[in-house]
Amino acid sequence: MKPLTRRQQAILSFIEDFSVTHSYPPTIREIQEGLGISSTSVVDYNLKVLEQRDEIHRNRNISRGIELVNRPTGGNNLVQIPIVGQIAAGQPIHVPGDIGPHGYDEAVEIGPEMLGSHKSDGLFALRVKGHSMVDALINDGDVVILKEQRVCENGETVAVWLIDESETTLKRFYLEGEQVRLQPENVTMEPIYTRTENVEIKGKLVTVIRPPR
Repeated sequence: MKPLTRRQQAILSFIEDFSVTHSYPPTIREIQEGLGISSTSVVDYNLKVLEQRDEIHRNRNISRGIELVNRPTGGNNLVQIPIVGQIAAGQPIHVPGDIGPHGYDEAVEIGPEMLGSHKSDGLFALRVKGHSMVDALINDGDVVILKEQRVCENGETVAVWLIDESETTLKRFYLEGEQVRLQPENVTMEPIYTRTENVEIKGKLVTVIRPPR
């Protein structure tokens, strides 16, 4: 059997270093950009070779589905959280159907230390779109991990379903009499006010994952 090429060795080393640093494996694009490879198809070809050589295992149903064989990854106890859609952290956007871990095509894997005291049961993830939570260090493109629940305390950051609008948003929640104030964390933006009966709490923020930029 031919030895691995220099590029294949570099890809293996990159996956290992990335996994140890982030506690989850890289995507194909992150490998391409990290190693300066010409295209993602070149990365995919070499990953197929590495898979055939039993250097890696791959789950093609998720974006971070690369697992090193017999190598440390820093993620032996990784928790897989389903990414069930996209949430607006600016103006609310439409999210079809209910929010919750009821079937998904993509997942994010994180180290259990990122969950603190939270159990993995009932957790789900959403991609952030918008900038209204930037002062809480939640940026456009981040992935937020939430605990599925229907109630919260004032001041907690939650994913809220706006029934009349069929939209969802990520904001700090405040119950004020017969209305709810959904407060952004951006000094340039105004809060959203709505009737209590128009609001369904879907999940409470647990942690934020910031992809490499």
